[in-house]
Amino acid sequence: MREMVVYAVLRLALFGVIWWLLTLAGVGVMLAGVLAALISMLLSILFLDKVRDRAAMRWKAADDRRRERRGPVVDEDAQEEDALLDAEQSTDQGSEDQARQ
Repeated sequence: MREMVVYAVLRLALFGVIWWLLTLAGVGVMLAGVLAALISMLLSILFLDKVRDRAAMRWKAADDRRRERRGPVVDEDAQEEDALLDAEQSTDQGSEDQARQ
């Protein structure tokens, strides 16, 4: 979880710095915000990929551990429905065989 927080803080800091620099350069506040969002997104994709990957791997590992503790998901209704469909198909095939004879 710490890696995800670090990644988020780095992206916000990057956005803030770029927005501040663009407003100092004389770009309007709204346009500077839009440009800062786009530029910071591109820079974070290019330069923060290792931080993002570490955060994603930790998140995936925690999710996998959580799934292992729960165990397999068994849908009891699906088994009963399959049994009914199988019985219905076998009776349909039996009636077709009798009609052929």
